[in-house]
Amino acid sequence: MKQQVVAELSTPELKERLTEEQLQLSKLTLNHAITPIENPNKIKEQRKTIARLKTELRKRELTA
Repeated sequence: MKQQVVAELSTPELKERLTEEQLQLSKLTLNHAITPIENPNKIKEQRKTIARLKTELRKRELTA
């Protein structure tokens, strides 16, 4: 998910999306620990997406 797309989301949507992404990351990490996934870069991308969401939430919190 690109930063531009993240910036267009509303704050409640950001929070909802953040919880979904964190849940998905935990599942992905668990699956990778059990049997290696085909593309481990998905974990890296997932973490970056979570960081983008958290950054946007924090930016909005500081401006409010």
